[in-house]
Amino acid sequence: MLGKSQNGVKLQELHLLDFGKLATARNNFHPTNMLGKGGFGPVYKGKLQDGQEIAVKRLSRASGQGLEEFRNEAMVISRLQHRNLVRLLGCCVGG
Repeated sequence: MLGKSQNGVKLQELHLLDFGKLATARNNFHPTNMLGKGGFGPVYKGKLQDGQEIAVKRLSRASGQGLEEFRNEAMVISRLQHRNLVRLLGCCVGG
């Protein structure tokens, strides 16, 4: 579902993704696929079955960010769509 806010940013719903498919897309989170590491965990590059290249942020258990905070962050980010922002395709809370 898409909507539009007053400042031109589109809003969309969050899609829940299967952890197994995400792990496969990133070669099971192999270190050679790591793009970088942020405060909440590493970011990996990957490719979906349809060939679309993606980046996946994996929450570190030691990050201090709780599951509820992660869900809230994912929900807010998923609702934003703008030419200057990377689009969030979805999230997975398992794994």
